[in-house]
Amino acid sequence: MHIRSDSFDHHAPIPARFAAGQRDGKDVGFGRNLNPHLAWRDAPPETRSFALLCIDADAPTVPEMAGKEGVEIPFDQPRTDFCHWAMIDIPPHVDGIAEGSCSNGVTPHGKRDPKGPEGSRQGLNDYTGWFAQDPDLTGEWLGYDGPFPPPNDRRPHRYFFRLYALDVSRLDVGERFTCADVQRAMQHHVLAEALLQGVYTLHPEVEARSAS
Repeated sequence: MHIRSDSFDHHAPIPARFAAGQRDGKDVGFGRNLNPHLAWRDAPPETRSFALLCIDADAPTVPEMAGKEGVEIPFDQPRTDFCHWAMIDIPPHVDGIAEGSCSNGVTPHGKRDPKGPEGSRQGLNDYTGWFAQDPDLTGEWLGYDGPFPPPNDRRPHRYFFRLYALDVSRLDVGERFTCADVQRAMQHHVLAEALLQGVYTLHPEVEARSAS
């Protein structure tokens, strides 16, 4: 199984229009937040649904350093995952998602009913927890919300779009599910997997390039 994008190449920088955060000179703020185009092929004939996850593998583990004036997050700080998108129950006849069809702009407090292929379901991304203490943004952040790495982070962030072909038509998760819930529910149901990786940074001195 293979996945590709017309929006960016594998291991290449992700254009700013697909990010939740962007830089304009010295200023950093919310961006266009379009979901990228994705297309896939060669799924196993037994496929009954697809699941799609987008995870930043380079989220800092000392969140209070993020964006702090006069502080830089070092390249070698330990990292953790940050989920940007969890979509499941994508019908087996679907072979792509159009640019901007699931997300177009940042919605304060999160999207209530994000668009997606008919029959699919979209879960909570990790901005739900990140903005939990911000009264202007707190809420349930559903669907796709793109990259917004700390602008003082010395490490370019890698974003992994992983597509899974599954042998079930509906995953056994609750109404408000997370990436972790999907990963647990998929166990023993994955027929094939495909990966597309992009890179993004907001640090003015760091080049957006993949380390792997």
